Amino acid sequence: MTIEEGNNFYSDDASHLAQIIDHINAGIWEFDITTKDVKWSAGFYTILGYKPGEIECSYNYFLENLLYHHDKPLFLKAINTRNPENSNTVQIRLLTKSSGYQWFESTTQRWENGHGPKFTGSLININQAKLLSLRAAQNDFFFNETGTIAKVSGFEIDVMGMNLSLSKEAFDIYELNDQVKLSIEEAISFFEPQYRPLLNEAIDNAVKFCKPYDMELLLRTAKNNVIWVRAKGMPIIDDFGKCIKIRGIFQDIDNIKKKGLALQSSINLLNDQNKRLQNFAYIVSHNLRSNTGNLQFMVNLFEESESEDDRTEVFAHIKSISNSLITTIDHLNEIVKIQTEIDKDRTTLEFEEVFKNVTSALQSNIESAGAKIEYDFTKCPVINYIPAYLESIMQNLLTNSLKYRHPDRQPVISCRTVKDGPHIYMIFEDNGVGIDMARYGDKVFGMYKTFHQNHDAKGIGLFITRNQIESLGGTIKLDSTVNVGTKFTIKLV
Repeated sequence: MTIEEGNNFYSDDASHLAQIIDHINAGIWEFDITTKDVKWSAGFYTILGYKPGEIECSYNYFLENLLYHHDKPLFLKAINTRNPENSNTVQIRLLTKSSGYQWFESTTQRWENGHGPKFTGSLININQAKLLSLRAAQNDFFFNETGTIAKVSGFEIDVMGMNLSLSKEAFDIYELNDQVKLSIEEAISFFEPQYRPLLNEAIDNAVKFCKPYDMELLLRTAKNNVIWVRAKGMPIIDDFGKCIKIRGIFQDIDNIKKKGLALQSSINLLNDQNKRLQNFAYIVSHNLRSNTGNLQFMVNLFEESESEDDRTEVFAHIKSISNSLITTIDHLNEIVKIQTEIDKDRTTLEFEEVFKNVTSALQSNIESAGAKIEYDFTKCPVINYIPAYLESIMQNLLTNSLKYRHPDRQPVISCRTVKDGPHIYMIFEDNGVGIDMARYGDKVFGMYKTFHQNHDAKGIGLFITRNQIESLGGTIKLDSTVNVGTKFTIKLV
């Protein structure tokens, strides 16, 4: 049924009310289930941009031509669902004459009269408010997603009551339920002990002196995970320059921080290796120049010698220099080999098995020295390492202890392993002659450095050992006392 004049929808007694409704950007309608008759008010046409009679006034036209097809199930459900309050309100999109689909709030009510059930309803244009709501929700979504992806959260401290407010993302970083209420003291207690005083001081300085802070700290979460976080606070002041709030961000930077620390560690290791290799190059260059110069001199002397005895003596010197050259080149090969072997596959090794192989190879040296060898690998029996390196490290340290044993007592040499978190340590100790650390401590691991009068000391073993250990990311530390003994602490991984 098409209505030519909007007021025909109303009774004469309600004409004044009809004029009011038709001018408030709203429309009303009626649908008779029995007769299928439909009535639209003038305001109904107006809010869609039409004039009364310009479009067909029918139930099917409304469903098929005006109502957005995705909203059809929602609208039909609102009509067919009986509500105890006798009305249902939904938000739907209708096609307007000149502005495309817009959002409307539809309220439907079912009522009975003597001629059968009827539906009446109202439409209010809510497009502007709906779009603002959608944009706000979208902005919130993007903001929350950005915070989640970047692992950034917000916090606020109300200075008056020293109350702490945290965003949901902050609770995610703490690995806590966001319904938990944290005080400032409780929030700080999650940080590792050495960082708590620093954070307390930063907050105090922000409150008292309006100083902002930006810190990287270690946090232990509620699930016992230790992570790096960034806490940045900015004081908010009143008209009198007093801090009334501290607002800031709280960010999980664990991956970035650990990558940065690993990179810095690698850079430091490379710098150390470069310095040692440069030192090695200088030493080798000096030795080669010295030996080749001496060799050239002896060759010339050999050619100038006339007696057989002189030539024999000079030739003996030539052989000695030649052997020294060969030794220097062998040492060069050892150092170069360290850098080329670090990419070899690591395998799971048993410390006891490798140590027994080393002691077996040095059995004659051990028996000759009358040494007592002790070991304990129960605290960390295995390691993932390059086999040749572990064997070489053990052999060099054991040989070193045998070589520098004390002449007045039985040599006692011990080797043991311990594990501290992810790190594996090997400790080598002896009761030998020891080293004067104040005098030689910074030179112990240098190439061709010797500190005793042993005729077979070459000063190359500890240089090679340190290079092998550090090439795989480990460290070696020496503690020694003259006439007491020596202790090597090696962090293998």
